[in-house]
Amino acid sequence: MKERKTRRKQIKKRLFTKNRLVILNEDTFEELFSFRLTLMNVFVAATVGAVLIIFCTTFIIAFTPLREYIPGYASTQLKKDATELALQSDSLVVAVTHNDAYLQSIKDVLNGKVQAAKWSKDSIRPSEIAEVDPETMVATDEEKELRETVDKEDRYNVFEKAVPKVKTVFFAPVKGIVTEGFNPKKKHLAVDIALPKNTAIKAILNGTVLFADWTPDFGNVLILRHNNGFISVYKHTATLESQTGDVVKTGEVIALAGATGMESTGIHLHFELWKEGYPIDPSAFITFE
Repeated sequence: MKERKTRRKQIKKRLFTKNRLVILNEDTFEELFSFRLTLMNVFVAATVGAVLIIFCTTFIIAFTPLREYIPGYASTQLKKDATELALQSDSLVVAVTHNDAYLQSIKDVLNGKVQAAKWSKDSIRPSEIAEVDPETMVATDEEKELRETVDKEDRYNVFEKAVPKVKTVFFAPVKGIVTEGFNPKKKHLAVDIALPKNTAIKAILNGTVLFADWTPDFGNVLILRHNNGFISVYKHTATLESQTGDVVKTGEVIALAGATGMESTGIHLHFELWKEGYPIDPSAFITFE
């Protein structure tokens, strides 16, 4: 019993014995700071500090958004945002795929591969080419007789009004001498107009620039998309005054005439006009001279 009491007294004495903590200057041994404390004071301060740290940590985890960054904690909002981002990324992938297919179709047109892919007016992606049996395209005797009868009746019908397939009025891109016309048999699906250098080339109709860049064969090329399924193409230009995505107005200068590209034979404009994916003769609707 005496030993236990002696030990208790010694422990109590150590806990409550006052000590002095002194901070000295190492060079001059001048006293900078000092204060008295006991082991009990140190124990109490450490305990209070630990309690405060535990309380602050618990508060942060329970009542602040910082808990979302702690491993093991899940957030409903984060899951919702992640799902929306995943859906948006999928939509972007589909849009990029469609744009790549559309640009590939435009490149086929620029390279003259019009037979390789047939455009669909309802889709930017190439559609399958339907094979036609030549035997089914031969007219029967009855059809030939009916056609001759209709031709005879329409020949003297002065009240008949022809309805053009294209009702849009186009603005002439340039005025010059036509050196080569539209000739599908020679696979020349355009009109070539000889021009002085740097002649202003203008938009034939309001539209949006689909493509405006340099190509090895045709030099600077600009493609415009118009209403009613029309697409106009301008090749071998010296400079491009519009960029992809620009909205242009009828008669607005979009390029300057030149002779760029390996297939150029001189300063001229190679002009193409397309309707719903099919080439049409520009001279039927535009006067170039």
